[in-house]
Amino acid sequence: MGWWRRDADTPSDVPGRTAWTRGRVLASAAILAGALLAFPRLVPNTPGNLGSLLETFLPWTGLAVPVLLALALLRRSATAALAAVLPAALWAGLFGGRLFPAGPPAAHDLTVLQHNVSDDNPDPAGTARALARTGADLIALEELTPAALPVYQAVLAPGHPHHTVVGTVGLWSRHPLTDSRPVDIKPAAAGADWSRGLRSTARTPSGDLAVYVAHLPSVRIRLPDGFGSGWRDESAAALGAALAAEKRDRVVLLGDFNSTLDDRGLDPVLSQMTPAREGFGFSWPAAFPIARIDHVMTRAATPVTTWTLPATGSDHRPVAARIKL
Repeated sequence: MGWWRRDADTPSDVPGRTAWTRGRVLASAAILAGALLAFPRLVPNTPGNLGSLLETFLPWTGLAVPVLLALALLRRSATAALAAVLPAALWAGLFGGRLFPAGPPAAHDLTVLQHNVSDDNPDPAGTARALARTGADLIALEELTPAALPVYQAVLAPGHPHHTVVGTVGLWSRHPLTDSRPVDIKPAAAGADWSRGLRSTARTPSGDLAVYVAHLPSVRIRLPDGFGSGWRDESAAALGAALAAEKRDRVVLLGDFNSTLDDRGLDPVLSQMTPAREGFGFSWPAAFPIARIDHVMTRAATPVTTWTLPATGSDHRPVAARIKL
């Protein structure tokens, strides 16, 4: 008989136990994994911002499924194997569609690109050339340093003659830029020279739109504090307030948010914007990406497709999107 039934040829490892009564702990673990997938916001953010930490790596919770199935087989537990179907089905419903390739390119008016170029990039010229070759209409960069900025200006200028830089973030455009100004997303405890947000108006053939570039603070996992996202969350709230005050209907937001789209810390922004979401598109770290923390978002415009580009000299991968205005 099969391993799921107990008979004379399939003895129980504990007297009175069968394949349906063994593995209750494993079954409970599978149900818990399913609950975390379905309702991650039930995990509180105190202490240690554990909820945000779970949401940051939510797609990777699917790795629990093969582990649970393997343990169920070893334990010869039909109950545990059946319970493992729950997180498997939930993961498939939430993320399975991202495994399939995108269809042919849809009609669009604008191609935009976002890249944290890294302040210790050993080859800014090579990175700039790679970005210029993409043909993007708008290129947003973060972690610009005084030493590397002239390199990006020189390489990008032929195809993107219009640009603006505020602090460590910049925007290059094929089309004229007007009304460029800083956007204050500085956490209260940050230094006076901390400047990572800008806003400009791009005058495209399809009409004007507001373009924001933002670089939210990094997060850290440290003991005993846990997932340190306080500065990032404060900066996200400030960015959300700036977007709420924006008078133009059409808005494009580009940046390194140090946050995934599942992370509740980005709610002040996501409540107002539509993210370009297709596939997993992991962008960090460049060598073996495990999370997408670089994003393109729109308001009163439609992101029709998005993708990540090959690694440059940065620890992030570039993210591009096509937008229908």
